[in-house]
Amino acid sequence: MALINSVISWLMKKRIHQIDLFMKYPHEVQTEWLRKLLNNARGTEWGRRFEFKSILNPEQFNERVPVQDYDSLKGSIERLRKGEQNILWPSEIKWFAKSSGTTSDKSKFIPVSQEALEECHFKGGKDLLSIYCNNNPDTLLFDGKAIAMGGSHQITEVNNECYYQGDLSAILIQNLPGWVEFMRTPNLQIALMDEWESKIEKMAEATILHDVTNISGVPSWTLLLFKRVLEITGKKHLLEVWPNFELFIHGGVNFAPYREQFLRILPSDAVNFLETYNASEGFFGIQDRIHADDMLLMLDYGIYYEFIPMDQVDEKFPKVLRLDQVELFTNYAMVITTNAGLWRYMIGDTVQFTSCYPYRIKITGRTRNFINAFGEELIVDNAEKAMAIACERSKAVIAEYTAAPVYLEGNRKGAHQWLIEFERAPTDLAFFTSTLDTALKSLNSDYEAKRYHNLLLDDPIIHIMPERTFYRWLKSKGKLGGQHKVPRLSNDRKYIDEILKLVERD
Repeated sequence: MALINSVISWLMKKRIHQIDLFMKYPHEVQTEWLRKLLNNARGTEWGRRFEFKSILNPEQFNERVPVQDYDSLKGSIERLRKGEQNILWPSEIKWFAKSSGTTSDKSKFIPVSQEALEECHFKGGKDLLSIYCNNNPDTLLFDGKAIAMGGSHQITEVNNECYYQGDLSAILIQNLPGWVEFMRTPNLQIALMDEWESKIEKMAEATILHDVTNISGVPSWTLLLFKRVLEITGKKHLLEVWPNFELFIHGGVNFAPYREQFLRILPSDAVNFLETYNASEGFFGIQDRIHADDMLLMLDYGIYYEFIPMDQVDEKFPKVLRLDQVELFTNYAMVITTNAGLWRYMIGDTVQFTSCYPYRIKITGRTRNFINAFGEELIVDNAEKAMAIACERSKAVIAEYTAAPVYLEGNRKGAHQWLIEFERAPTDLAFFTSTLDTALKSLNSDYEAKRYHNLLLDDPIIHIMPERTFYRWLKSKGKLGGQHKVPRLSNDRKYIDEILKLVERD
Protein backbone atom coordinates (compact mmCIF):
# COMPACT_ATOMS: atom_id res chain seq x y z
CA MET A 1 0.00 0.00 0.00
CA ALA A 2 2.94 2.34 0.62
CA LEU A 3 3.85 2.18 -3.09
CA ILE A 4 0.22 2.86 -4.10
CA ASN A 5 0.15 5.79 -1.69
CA SER A 6 3.32 7.26 -3.23
CA VAL A 7 2.08 6.89 -6.82
CA ILE A 8 -1.34 8.41 -6.09
CA SER A 9 0.21 11.30 -4.17
CA TRP A 10 2.55 12.03 -7.10
CA LEU A 11 -0.32 12.02 -9.60
CA MET A 12 -2.36 14.33 -7.40
CA LYS A 13 0.42 16.89 -7.16
CA LYS A 14 0.64 17.17 -10.97
CA ARG A 15 -2.71 18.98 -10.92
CA ILE A 16 -1.26 21.78 -8.77
CA HIS A 17 0.35 23.40 -11.83
CA GLN A 18 -3.06 23.74 -13.53
CA ILE A 19 -4.58 25.20 -10.38
CA ASP A 20 -1.76 27.75 -10.29
CA LEU A 21 -2.67 28.79 -13.85
CA PHE A 22 -6.29 29.67 -13.12
CA MET A 23 -5.17 31.45 -9.96
CA LYS A 24 -2.91 33.66 -12.11
CA TYR A 25 -5.35 34.15 -15.01
CA PRO A 26 -8.82 33.96 -13.43
CA HIS A 27 -10.70 36.30 -15.76
CA GLU A 28 -9.35 34.75 -18.94
CA VAL A 29 -10.26 31.25 -17.68
CA GLN A 30 -13.79 32.34 -16.77
CA THR A 31 -14.41 34.10 -20.09
CA GLU A 32 -13.19 31.04 -21.99
CA TRP A 33 -15.51 28.77 -20.02
CA LEU A 34 -18.49 31.01 -20.77
CA ARG A 35 -17.63 30.79 -24.48
CA LYS A 36 -17.44 26.98 -24.28
CA LEU A 37 -20.73 26.65 -22.42
CA LEU A 38 -22.59 28.89 -24.87
CA ASN A 39 -21.09 27.12 -27.88
CA ASN A 40 -21.90 23.64 -26.55
CA ALA A 41 -25.53 24.55 -25.81
CA ARG A 42 -26.29 26.69 -28.89
CA GLY A 43 -28.45 23.95 -30.38
CA THR A 44 -30.52 23.30 -27.27
CA GLU A 45 -33.99 24.69 -26.74
CA TRP A 46 -32.61 27.36 -24.43
CA GLY A 47 -29.72 28.06 -26.78
CA ARG A 48 -32.10 28.79 -29.61
CA ARG A 49 -34.46 30.82 -27.43
CA PHE A 50 -31.72 33.20 -26.26
CA GLU A 51 -29.61 32.96 -29.45
CA PHE A 52 -26.47 31.70 -27.75
CA LYS A 53 -24.67 31.56 -31.11
CA SER A 54 -24.64 35.36 -31.35
CA ILE A 55 -23.53 36.08 -27.76
CA LEU A 56 -19.92 37.22 -28.08
CA ASN A 57 -18.98 38.42 -24.59
CA PRO A 58 -20.08 38.44 -20.91
CA GLU A 59 -21.83 41.81 -21.35
CA GLN A 60 -24.16 40.41 -24.02
CA PHE A 61 -24.76 37.32 -21.90
CA ASN A 62 -25.79 39.58 -19.02
CA GLU A 63 -28.13 41.61 -21.20
CA ARG A 64 -29.82 38.75 -23.00
CA VAL A 65 -30.22 35.87 -20.51
CA PRO A 66 -32.28 36.63 -17.37
CA VAL A 67 -31.26 35.48 -13.89
CA GLN A 68 -33.02 32.24 -12.94
CA ASP A 69 -34.15 30.53 -9.78
CA TYR A 70 -35.58 27.04 -9.33
CA ASP A 71 -39.14 28.17 -9.93
CA SER A 72 -38.27 29.66 -13.31
CA LEU A 73 -36.32 26.53 -14.32
CA LYS A 74 -38.75 24.02 -12.85
CA GLY A 75 -40.80 23.57 -16.01
CA SER A 76 -37.74 22.66 -18.06
CA ILE A 77 -36.41 20.35 -15.35
CA GLU A 78 -39.74 18.53 -15.05
CA ARG A 79 -39.67 17.87 -18.78
CA LEU A 80 -36.16 16.44 -18.41
CA ARG A 81 -37.37 14.19 -15.61
CA LYS A 82 -40.07 12.89 -17.93
CA GLY A 83 -37.50 11.88 -20.51
CA GLU A 84 -37.22 14.85 -22.88
CA GLN A 85 -33.68 15.92 -23.80
CA ASN A 86 -31.72 18.77 -25.40
CA ILE A 87 -33.65 21.38 -23.43
CA LEU A 88 -31.04 22.98 -21.17
CA TRP A 89 -27.95 20.99 -22.15
CA PRO A 90 -27.09 18.92 -25.26
CA SER A 91 -25.94 15.69 -23.63
CA GLU A 92 -28.37 13.22 -22.07
CA ILE A 93 -29.49 14.04 -18.52
CA LYS A 94 -30.33 10.89 -16.55
CA TRP A 95 -29.30 11.92 -13.04
CA PHE A 96 -31.06 14.42 -10.79
CA ALA A 97 -29.66 15.54 -7.43
CA LYS A 98 -32.48 15.87 -4.94
CA SER A 99 -31.54 19.04 -3.15
CA SER A 100 -32.63 20.13 0.30
CA GLY A 101 -30.23 22.84 1.39
CA THR A 102 -32.80 23.64 4.09
CA THR A 103 -35.68 21.67 5.52
CA SER A 104 -38.06 23.11 2.94
CA ASP A 105 -41.10 20.97 2.23
CA LYS A 106 -40.43 21.28 -1.49
CA SER A 107 -37.65 19.19 -3.00
CA LYS A 108 -35.55 20.48 -5.84
CA PHE A 109 -34.25 18.17 -8.54
CA ILE A 110 -31.01 19.51 -9.99
CA PRO A 111 -29.95 18.04 -13.36
CA VAL A 112 -26.54 16.37 -13.33
CA SER A 113 -24.91 15.80 -16.72
CA GLN A 114 -22.03 13.45 -17.44
CA GLU A 115 -19.87 16.54 -18.02
CA ALA A 116 -20.81 17.89 -14.60
CA LEU A 117 -19.92 14.59 -12.97
CA GLU A 118 -16.52 14.34 -14.63
CA GLU A 119 -15.42 17.96 -15.16
CA CYS A 120 -16.82 19.36 -11.94
CA HIS A 121 -17.70 16.99 -9.09
CA PHE A 122 -15.10 14.28 -9.66
CA LYS A 123 -12.48 16.86 -10.61
CA GLY A 124 -13.23 18.71 -7.38
CA GLY A 125 -12.78 15.52 -5.39
CA LYS A 126 -9.42 14.86 -7.03
CA ASP A 127 -8.36 18.48 -6.55
CA LEU A 128 -9.05 18.54 -2.84
CA LEU A 129 -6.80 15.49 -2.52
CA SER A 130 -4.18 17.17 -4.73
CA ILE A 131 -4.21 20.27 -2.55
CA TYR A 132 -4.10 18.20 0.61
CA CYS A 133 -1.16 16.14 -0.64
CA ASN A 134 0.65 19.30 -1.69
CA ASN A 135 0.17 20.82 1.76
CA ASN A 136 0.96 17.55 3.57
CA PRO A 137 3.79 15.84 1.65
CA ASP A 138 4.19 13.09 4.28
CA THR A 139 0.56 12.00 4.10
CA LEU A 140 -0.33 8.31 4.30
CA LEU A 141 -3.93 9.01 3.35
CA PHE A 142 -4.09 6.30 0.69
CA ASP A 143 -2.67 3.57 2.88
CA GLY A 144 -6.09 3.02 4.42
CA LYS A 145 -9.80 3.33 3.69
CA ALA A 146 -12.04 6.36 3.14
CA ILE A 147 -15.59 6.81 4.42
CA ALA A 148 -18.07 8.93 2.48
CA MET A 149 -21.26 9.88 4.31
CA GLY A 150 -23.42 9.34 1.25
CA GLY A 151 -27.16 9.64 0.87
CA SER A 152 -29.58 7.43 -1.05
CA HIS A 153 -31.05 7.28 -4.53
CA GLN A 154 -34.01 5.80 -6.32
CA ILE A 155 -34.73 4.75 -9.90
CA THR A 156 -37.69 6.08 -11.86
CA GLU A 157 -38.66 4.45 -15.15
CA VAL A 158 -40.13 6.70 -17.86
CA ASN A 159 -40.83 5.47 -21.39
CA ASN A 160 -38.67 2.37 -20.81
CA GLU A 161 -35.77 4.61 -19.83
CA CYS A 162 -34.38 4.73 -16.29
CA TYR A 163 -33.84 8.05 -14.54
CA TYR A 164 -32.04 8.29 -11.24
CA GLN A 165 -32.55 10.77 -8.44
CA GLY A 166 -31.18 11.13 -4.93
CA ASP A 167 -28.67 13.01 -2.81
CA LEU A 168 -25.68 14.27 -4.76
CA SER A 169 -23.34 12.23 -2.55
CA ALA A 170 -25.22 9.05 -3.50
CA ILE A 171 -25.04 9.92 -7.19
CA LEU A 172 -21.29 10.44 -6.91
CA ILE A 173 -20.75 7.18 -5.03
CA GLN A 174 -22.84 5.28 -7.58
CA ASN A 175 -20.78 6.65 -10.49
CA LEU A 176 -17.28 6.32 -9.04
CA PRO A 177 -14.82 4.15 -11.00
CA GLY A 178 -14.77 0.52 -9.89
CA TRP A 179 -11.23 0.69 -8.51
CA VAL A 180 -12.28 3.36 -6.00
CA GLU A 181 -14.47 0.76 -4.27
CA PHE A 182 -11.29 -0.93 -3.02
CA MET A 183 -10.29 2.29 -1.23
CA ARG A 184 -13.56 3.08 0.54
CA THR A 185 -15.81 1.62 3.22
CA PRO A 186 -18.57 0.56 3.81
CA ASN A 187 -19.82 -1.27 0.73
CA LEU A 188 -22.35 0.26 -1.65
CA GLN A 189 -25.26 -1.67 -0.19
CA ILE A 190 -24.76 0.10 3.15
CA ALA A 191 -23.54 3.42 1.75
CA LEU A 192 -26.73 3.91 -0.29
CA MET A 193 -29.25 2.87 2.37
CA ASP A 194 -32.07 5.37 2.75
CA GLU A 195 -33.10 4.62 6.35
CA TRP A 196 -30.58 6.64 8.30
CA GLU A 197 -30.93 5.17 11.78
CA SER A 198 -30.21 1.67 10.49
CA LYS A 199 -27.60 3.06 8.14
CA ILE A 200 -25.58 4.72 10.93
CA GLU A 201 -25.65 1.47 12.88
CA LYS A 202 -24.46 -0.65 9.94
CA MET A 203 -21.84 1.93 8.93
CA ALA A 204 -20.40 1.95 12.44
CA GLU A 205 -20.29 -1.86 12.60
CA ALA A 206 -18.67 -2.15 9.16
CA THR A 207 -16.10 0.64 9.37
CA ILE A 208 -14.55 -0.33 12.72
CA LEU A 209 -13.18 -3.41 10.97
CA HIS A 210 -11.00 -1.30 8.63
CA ASP A 211 -8.01 1.03 8.86
CA VAL A 212 -9.84 4.29 8.13
CA THR A 213 -7.64 7.29 7.32
CA ASN A 214 -10.22 9.86 6.21
CA ILE A 215 -13.91 10.68 6.07
CA SER A 216 -16.00 13.22 4.17
CA GLY A 217 -19.44 14.42 5.14
CA VAL A 218 -21.72 16.98 6.76
CA PRO A 219 -20.49 17.58 10.36
CA SER A 220 -23.77 16.78 12.12
CA TRP A 221 -24.23 13.34 10.55
CA THR A 222 -20.53 12.50 10.68
CA LEU A 223 -20.53 13.27 14.39
CA LEU A 224 -23.45 10.90 14.86
CA LEU A 225 -21.45 8.11 13.20
CA PHE A 226 -18.35 8.87 15.26
CA LYS A 227 -20.27 8.74 18.52
CA ARG A 228 -21.81 5.40 17.62
CA VAL A 229 -18.37 4.00 16.71
CA LEU A 230 -17.09 5.02 20.15
CA GLU A 231 -20.14 3.51 21.86
CA ILE A 232 -19.66 0.17 20.10
CA THR A 233 -15.91 -0.01 20.71
CA GLY A 234 -15.89 1.50 24.19
CA LYS A 235 -13.01 3.79 23.20
CA LYS A 236 -12.55 7.41 24.33
CA HIS A 237 -11.43 8.91 21.03
CA LEU A 238 -11.31 7.81 17.41
CA LEU A 239 -7.55 7.38 17.13
CA GLU A 240 -7.94 4.41 19.45
CA VAL A 241 -10.24 2.90 16.82
CA TRP A 242 -8.50 4.17 13.70
CA PRO A 243 -4.87 4.99 14.69
CA ASN A 244 -3.97 6.24 11.19
CA PHE A 245 -6.95 8.59 10.81
CA GLU A 246 -5.66 11.97 9.56
CA LEU A 247 -8.31 13.91 7.62
CA PHE A 248 -11.92 15.05 7.99
CA ILE A 249 -13.32 16.69 4.84
CA HIS A 250 -16.38 18.69 5.75
CA GLY A 251 -18.88 21.02 4.12
CA GLY A 252 -22.54 21.85 3.90
CA VAL A 253 -22.73 23.85 7.12
CA ASN A 254 -20.45 26.12 9.12
CA PHE A 255 -17.97 23.95 11.02
CA ALA A 256 -17.40 26.37 13.92
CA PRO A 257 -20.33 25.24 16.11
CA TYR A 258 -19.18 21.62 15.79
CA ARG A 259 -15.43 22.12 16.15
CA GLU A 260 -15.15 21.55 19.89
CA GLN A 261 -17.24 18.38 19.73
CA PHE A 262 -14.91 16.99 17.07
CA LEU A 263 -11.76 18.00 18.92
CA ARG A 264 -12.94 16.03 21.96
CA ILE A 265 -12.82 12.82 19.92
CA LEU A 266 -10.26 13.78 17.25
CA PRO A 267 -7.06 15.34 18.67
CA SER A 268 -6.22 18.42 16.57
CA ASP A 269 -2.48 17.79 16.61
CA ALA A 270 -2.99 14.48 14.79
CA VAL A 271 -5.95 15.21 12.52
CA ASN A 272 -6.46 17.75 9.74
CA PHE A 273 -9.76 19.43 8.88
CA LEU A 274 -10.43 20.54 5.30
CA GLU A 275 -13.47 22.52 4.19
CA THR A 276 -15.10 22.18 0.77
CA TYR A 277 -17.98 23.92 -0.96
CA ASN A 278 -19.69 21.16 -2.88
CA ALA A 279 -23.40 21.55 -3.61
CA SER A 280 -25.91 19.72 -5.78
CA GLU A 281 -25.41 22.40 -8.42
CA GLY A 282 -21.62 22.14 -8.55
CA PHE A 283 -18.27 21.94 -6.77
CA PHE A 284 -17.22 25.51 -6.06
CA GLY A 285 -14.49 25.84 -3.45
CA ILE A 286 -11.68 24.07 -1.59
CA GLN A 287 -9.74 25.20 1.47
CA ASP A 288 -6.26 25.47 -0.01
CA ARG A 289 -4.34 26.74 3.02
CA ILE A 290 -3.75 24.98 6.32
CA HIS A 291 -5.69 26.56 9.21
CA ALA A 292 -7.45 29.02 6.87
CA ASP A 293 -11.14 29.83 7.20
CA ASP A 294 -11.75 30.53 3.51
CA MET A 295 -11.74 28.52 0.29
CA LEU A 296 -10.17 28.90 -3.13
CA LEU A 297 -12.86 29.51 -5.76
CA MET A 298 -12.33 26.78 -8.38
CA LEU A 299 -12.55 28.43 -11.79
CA ASP A 300 -12.01 25.64 -14.33
CA TYR A 301 -14.83 23.22 -13.49
CA GLY A 302 -17.23 24.12 -16.30
CA ILE A 303 -18.89 26.83 -14.21
CA TYR A 304 -19.16 30.53 -15.01
CA TYR A 305 -19.65 32.71 -11.94
CA GLU A 306 -21.56 35.94 -11.39
CA PHE A 307 -22.56 37.75 -8.20
CA ILE A 308 -25.52 39.87 -7.06
CA PRO A 309 -25.09 42.41 -4.23
CA MET A 310 -27.55 41.55 -1.46
CA ASP A 311 -29.44 44.83 -1.78
CA GLN A 312 -30.25 43.81 -5.38
CA VAL A 313 -31.42 40.25 -4.75
CA ASP A 314 -35.15 41.02 -4.71
CA GLU A 315 -35.04 43.41 -7.65
CA LYS A 316 -36.79 42.35 -10.87
CA PHE A 317 -33.69 43.24 -12.87
CA PRO A 318 -30.82 42.99 -10.37
CA LYS A 319 -27.36 44.37 -10.94
CA VAL A 320 -25.15 41.36 -11.63
CA LEU A 321 -21.36 41.55 -11.32
CA ARG A 322 -18.65 39.61 -13.10
CA LEU A 323 -15.81 38.11 -11.10
CA ASP A 324 -13.53 41.05 -11.91
CA GLN A 325 -16.10 43.49 -10.46
CA VAL A 326 -16.53 42.07 -6.95
CA GLU A 327 -15.25 43.76 -3.79
CA LEU A 328 -13.79 42.25 -0.65
CA PHE A 329 -15.95 41.46 2.40
CA THR A 330 -19.24 42.31 0.69
CA ASN A 331 -22.17 39.90 0.80
CA TYR A 332 -23.13 38.54 -2.62
CA ALA A 333 -25.70 36.04 -3.82
CA MET A 334 -23.88 33.61 -6.10
CA VAL A 335 -25.12 33.04 -9.66
CA ILE A 336 -23.80 30.14 -11.72
CA THR A 337 -23.91 28.93 -15.31
CA THR A 338 -22.93 25.26 -15.55
CA ASN A 339 -22.16 22.34 -17.82
CA ALA A 340 -25.42 20.72 -16.69
CA GLY A 341 -27.60 23.46 -18.17
CA LEU A 342 -28.16 25.79 -15.22
CA TRP A 343 -28.16 29.20 -16.90
CA ARG A 344 -27.54 32.20 -14.64
CA TYR A 345 -28.97 30.21 -11.76
CA MET A 346 -29.10 31.85 -8.32
CA ILE A 347 -28.36 28.92 -6.01
CA GLY A 348 -29.45 30.64 -2.78
CA ASP A 349 -26.06 30.84 -1.06
CA THR A 350 -24.36 34.07 -0.04
CA VAL A 351 -20.59 34.51 -0.04
CA GLN A 352 -17.93 37.07 0.75
CA PHE A 353 -14.56 37.40 -0.95
CA THR A 354 -11.61 37.36 1.41
CA SER A 355 -9.09 37.71 -1.41
CA CYS A 356 -9.18 38.74 -5.07
CA TYR A 357 -5.75 37.47 -6.06
CA PRO A 358 -6.36 34.61 -5.99
CA TYR A 359 -10.11 34.57 -5.50
CA ARG A 360 -11.04 33.07 -2.14
CA ILE A 361 -14.48 33.03 -0.54
CA LYS A 362 -16.35 32.32 2.67
CA ILE A 363 -19.95 31.12 2.78
CA THR A 364 -21.94 33.62 4.82
CA GLY A 365 -25.42 32.12 4.65
CA ARG A 366 -28.46 31.80 2.46
CA THR A 367 -30.39 34.46 0.58
CA ARG A 368 -33.50 33.33 2.48
CA ASN A 369 -31.80 32.19 5.71
CA PHE A 370 -31.67 35.34 7.82
CA ILE A 371 -33.68 37.41 10.30
CA ASN A 372 -34.77 40.86 9.18
CA ALA A 373 -38.13 41.27 10.92
CA PHE A 374 -37.12 44.63 12.43
CA GLY A 375 -34.46 45.87 10.01
CA GLU A 376 -31.65 44.09 11.89
CA GLU A 377 -30.42 42.12 8.82
CA LEU A 378 -28.94 39.33 10.91
CA ILE A 379 -27.18 36.77 8.68
CA VAL A 380 -25.92 33.28 9.45
CA ASP A 381 -22.29 34.41 9.52
CA ASN A 382 -23.12 36.85 12.35
CA ALA A 383 -24.97 34.14 14.27
CA GLU A 384 -22.22 31.53 13.90
CA LYS A 385 -19.48 33.90 15.05
CA ALA A 386 -21.51 35.21 17.98
CA MET A 387 -22.45 31.68 19.04
CA ALA A 388 -18.78 30.64 18.95
CA ILE A 389 -17.85 33.59 21.19
CA ALA A 390 -20.64 32.83 23.66
CA CYS A 391 -19.65 29.16 23.81
CA GLU A 392 -15.97 29.95 24.31
CA ARG A 393 -16.61 32.38 27.15
CA SER A 394 -19.20 30.25 28.93
CA LYS A 395 -17.43 26.91 28.32
CA ALA A 396 -20.52 25.60 26.54
CA VAL A 397 -20.69 23.22 23.58
CA ILE A 398 -23.58 23.41 21.12
CA ALA A 399 -25.05 20.47 19.25
CA GLU A 400 -27.67 22.32 17.15
CA TYR A 401 -29.64 25.55 17.18
CA THR A 402 -32.12 27.66 15.28
CA ALA A 403 -33.52 31.17 15.74
CA ALA A 404 -36.52 33.18 14.57
CA PRO A 405 -38.21 36.49 15.43
CA VAL A 406 -40.78 37.09 18.14
CA TYR A 407 -43.06 39.69 16.62
CA LEU A 408 -44.34 42.91 18.16
CA GLU A 409 -47.69 42.37 19.84
CA GLY A 410 -49.53 44.90 22.00
CA ASN A 411 -47.01 46.30 24.46
CA ARG A 412 -44.62 43.45 23.84
CA LYS A 413 -41.41 44.35 22.07
CA GLY A 414 -39.85 42.27 19.35
CA ALA A 415 -37.07 39.81 20.11
CA HIS A 416 -35.11 36.90 18.72
CA GLN A 417 -35.96 33.46 20.06
CA TRP A 418 -33.18 30.87 20.06
CA LEU A 419 -33.76 27.14 20.47
CA ILE A 420 -30.44 25.54 21.44
CA GLU A 421 -29.53 21.91 22.02
CA PHE A 422 -26.33 21.81 24.04
CA GLU A 423 -23.72 19.09 24.13
CA ARG A 424 -22.53 20.84 27.28
CA ALA A 425 -24.85 23.49 28.65
CA PRO A 426 -23.53 26.72 30.21
CA THR A 427 -23.64 26.86 34.00
CA ASP A 428 -25.02 30.39 33.79
CA LEU A 429 -27.60 30.78 31.02
CA ALA A 430 -28.00 34.51 31.73
CA PHE A 431 -24.27 35.05 31.12
CA PHE A 432 -24.43 33.00 27.90
CA THR A 433 -27.41 35.06 26.69
CA SER A 434 -25.74 38.36 27.51
CA THR A 435 -22.50 37.30 25.81
CA LEU A 436 -24.35 36.18 22.69
CA ASP A 437 -26.24 39.49 22.58
CA THR A 438 -23.08 41.54 23.03
CA ALA A 439 -21.28 39.59 20.33
CA LEU A 440 -24.15 40.10 17.89
CA LYS A 441 -24.05 43.84 18.58
CA SER A 442 -20.33 43.94 17.86
CA LEU A 443 -20.75 42.02 14.61
CA ASN A 444 -23.86 43.73 13.23
CA SER A 445 -24.46 47.47 13.52
CA ASP A 446 -28.10 47.14 12.41
CA TYR A 447 -28.77 44.66 15.20
CA GLU A 448 -26.96 46.94 17.65
CA ALA A 449 -29.14 49.90 16.60
CA LYS A 450 -32.36 47.92 17.05
CA ARG A 451 -31.20 46.73 20.48
CA TYR A 452 -30.23 50.24 21.66
CA HIS A 453 -31.88 50.72 25.07
CA ASN A 454 -34.26 47.88 24.15
CA LEU A 455 -36.27 50.40 22.15
CA LEU A 456 -37.30 47.99 19.40
CA LEU A 457 -35.66 44.63 20.10
CA ASP A 458 -35.70 43.12 23.57
CA ASP A 459 -33.10 40.73 25.01
CA PRO A 460 -32.67 37.41 23.18
CA ILE A 461 -34.93 34.63 24.44
CA ILE A 462 -33.07 31.35 24.77
CA HIS A 463 -34.69 27.95 25.32
CA ILE A 464 -32.56 24.90 26.07
CA MET A 465 -33.89 21.97 24.05
CA PRO A 466 -33.87 18.35 25.25
CA GLU A 467 -31.27 16.00 23.79
CA ARG A 468 -31.95 14.87 20.18
CA THR A 469 -34.76 17.42 19.71
CA PHE A 470 -33.51 18.52 16.30
CA TYR A 471 -32.82 14.94 15.26
CA ARG A 472 -36.43 13.98 16.06
CA TRP A 473 -37.73 17.07 14.26
CA LEU A 474 -35.79 16.23 11.10
CA LYS A 475 -36.98 12.63 11.38
CA SER A 476 -40.61 13.78 11.69
CA LYS A 477 -40.21 15.62 8.38
CA GLY A 478 -38.50 12.70 6.64
CA LYS A 479 -35.27 14.68 6.46
CA LEU A 480 -32.74 12.47 8.19
CA GLY A 481 -29.23 12.17 6.83
CA GLY A 482 -27.52 13.17 3.63
CA GLN A 483 -27.40 16.90 3.06
CA HIS A 484 -30.39 17.75 5.28
CA LYS A 485 -29.60 20.28 7.96
CA VAL A 486 -31.25 22.51 10.51
CA PRO A 487 -31.87 26.08 9.27
CA ARG A 488 -29.92 28.40 11.54
CA LEU A 489 -32.03 31.50 10.99
CA SER A 490 -35.56 32.00 9.68
CA ASN A 491 -37.41 35.22 9.03
CA ASP A 492 -40.71 33.59 10.04
CA ARG A 493 -41.74 31.21 12.81
CA LYS A 494 -42.68 28.14 10.77
CA TYR A 495 -39.76 25.92 11.83
CA ILE A 496 -39.39 27.18 15.36
CA ASP A 497 -43.09 26.70 16.13
CA GLU A 498 -42.94 23.15 14.74
CA ILE A 499 -40.03 22.33 17.03
CA LEU A 500 -41.68 23.86 20.09
CA LYS A 501 -44.87 21.88 19.44
CA LEU A 502 -42.83 18.70 19.10
CA VAL A 503 -41.28 19.32 22.51
CA GLU A 504 -44.63 20.21 24.08
CA ARG A 505 -46.11 16.86 22.97
CA ASP A 506 -43.41 14.92 24.82
